[in-house]
Amino acid sequence: MTEKTRAYIGIGANLGDPVKAVQEALQALAALPESRLLAVSRLYRTPAWGRIDQPDFINAAAVLETTLTPQALLAALQAIELKAGRDRRSETAARRWGPRVLDLDLLLYGEQVINEPGLRVPHPYLHERAFALVPLAEIAPEAPFPGHGSVGEALRLVDPAGIEPIDAVP
Repeated sequence: MTEKTRAYIGIGANLGDPVKAVQEALQALAALPESRLLAVSRLYRTPAWGRIDQPDFINAAAVLETTLTPQALLAALQAIELKAGRDRRSETAARRWGPRVLDLDLLLYGEQVINEPGLRVPHPYLHERAFALVPLAEIAPEAPFPGHGSVGEALRLVDPAGIEPIDAVP
């Protein structure tokens, strides 16, 4: 029997209809094979990070219980992004942290630490990103965050200014 692992996913969008993109991504996560959607945060409006010359983002977080490997889960997340219109293959370094029709990040995968080409878990910037930590802490404050204690502990070390829940249904 394959072991079930809790995977924590960050979701964001700021192009087109970002609320709809996030809602559709959550539906796609709920339909993933070998996985069960356990929790979903509220939707948050967040200021752009990295490159601030772009529209605000809509962000959320989700917890999945899955038997997919981290690599298979990442491939599934990227397939959801592609279906939404994001093609990572066409993105350049100049577009890093730029506008997104959809962005799905594997933030945490159980308590694993993974550092391989194309996959780093915990997400390498999670501890700096209030836009990811705020929604994640709403649904999983006690989740283990290797190198940082828990999600809630990491959140206490960032400034959540400008991050506001919105009234859209996730």
